[in-house]
Amino acid sequence: METTIGKMIKALRMGRKKTLKQISEKTELSISFLSQVERGKSSITLESLKKISEALEVSPSYFFSEDSAHVKNSVRRKDERLLKKNNFPFLFEDLSGSLAMPGMEPILVTLLPHEDKGVPFVHKGQEFVYVLEGVLTLLLGEEEHDLHPGDSIHMESSTPHNWLNRTGERVRFLCVNAYR
Repeated sequence: METTIGKMIKALRMGRKKTLKQISEKTELSISFLSQVERGKSSITLESLKKISEALEVSPSYFFSEDSAHVKNSVRRKDERLLKKNNFPFLFEDLSGSLAMPGMEPILVTLLPHEDKGVPFVHKGQEFVYVLEGVLTLLLGEEEHDLHPGDSIHMESSTPHNWLNRTGERVRFLCVNAYR
């Protein structure tokens, strides 16, 4: 039986002895929304997943690994990468190795066509984005930028930001989060 992100969130939250109220306060997401996500009654946006991940002190890619056992070395070949497809308008592919408490987290993100929901959010550290395919719309503070293949940006994650795909084609980009 496949474990859903909601079940993983609940198991991690309970394992850390955190209440829905505590997670709600840290994420500014309602208790009812968090409960619905945990029970699989509501889908989750990338923005909400990042907020929940930060509140639970894990990387968002934690929820996309088939299990907690990663490839034993830090070199990852394409066929060894863990890709988890869900009923979400985005896909995460964890490109990190097996380092405990890494200082950075590289992920390959695919946004499906017309994924243009969400509002800017913040998290700890810095973020580097490099567009591989499609046109990525980046909301950054009060500004909006269209990034094309080969474009990149390095920013403080404390600046409100979000990624959108307003096109009819998929968007693929490399995102590296560095935590301080």
